[in-house]
Amino acid sequence: MNEDTPETPPKRPAKPEASSRDASRDERLRAALRANLQRRKAQARGRAAGDEGQEDA
Repeated sequence: MNEDTPETPPKRPAKPEASSRDASRDERLRAALRANLQRRKAQARGRAAGDEGQEDA
């Protein structure tokens, strides 16, 4: 390597541990994402079921 550049990247300070407020926020986000995924899957299943009855003749 070049003499001007260090061989290892500088280390970042460790992240502080998540507070209980951050943990509850993460849980809310996970629950919202899970609900959104289930809603989208149900919507896709409904569309697929509707397409089966409408075949081109």
